[in-house]
Amino acid sequence: MNREKKLKKPVASFILLTNIIFLPLFCLVGAIKLLGFPEWFFNVMLCISAWSSTFAFAALFKKIYPGQSFIQFVKDKFKNKLKFSMILTVIMIQAFIFFMIMFLVSNNSETDSIFTISSWGMLIYLFLKNLLSGPLGEEIGWRGFALMELQKNHSPLKASIIVGFWWGMWHLPIWFTTGFMGIELIKYILFFMISIMSTTIIMTAFYNLNQNLIIPIIIHQFFNFFIGIINGNLIDLIMYNAIFYLVVALLIIVINPKKVLYGREDTNIINGKYFMT
Repeated sequence: MNREKKLKKPVASFILLTNIIFLPLFCLVGAIKLLGFPEWFFNVMLCISAWSSTFAFAALFKKIYPGQSFIQFVKDKFKNKLKFSMILTVIMIQAFIFFMIMFLVSNNSETDSIFTISSWGMLIYLFLKNLLSGPLGEEIGWRGFALMELQKNHSPLKASIIVGFWWGMWHLPIWFTTGFMGIELIKYILFFMISIMSTTIIMTAFYNLNQNLIIPIIIHQFFNFFIGIINGNLIDLIMYNAIFYLVVALLIIVINPKKVLYGREDTNIINGKYFMT
């Protein structure tokens, strides 16, 4: 009987293929923008490019988990009952950060409006656009697979740092479309990476506490959405985000609720459950 050979380094292969798929898609999106295609077409292609991690994971799935179903794997990531307390906690944390940033920006802003949107229709459109082009496209691969796979051999905290770093580096082509140069670009990259890695630690803690992919999707969604509706200097916004999300991440590391990030010697998470090895 023929058996497919399992990948020896599935997470590394996933990260590599994700970038290989993303780069030409990202270049295509840039070309569409430069050539003046309709805005809706640009947004559709931008959304598709954001799904590169899911495309990569789907392409590698049979080599990572021979004999298993990709569709069933995805379904299993949402099967555990959501805890209302978890949802409420993550939303409250991010809402607090949003209001703190909004307060800081309002005191320093010279613009007439603190918001980038002017109607409920635009607010709903931005919310749905962010959801489709970020959380839904990225979380299956980065958190649903890579994070959980790394936790088989590493502590959740170490796994989240590894995933956070490579997830941040996946955004590298985007950094050079911001228009920043020199020290401004360095600031943007530094604050961006701090924000991404801090958010990943927060995602890991709450995802492990509830074991439903909706949790990191919610965190990812509000991270993108809240910063997108505040009208302010981008460097300042990303700096405030970095500071507040880092503080929350450090607090979670110190508190380590139910030893969810570290502290259980040689404890791994497999199929949504804790196991002692």
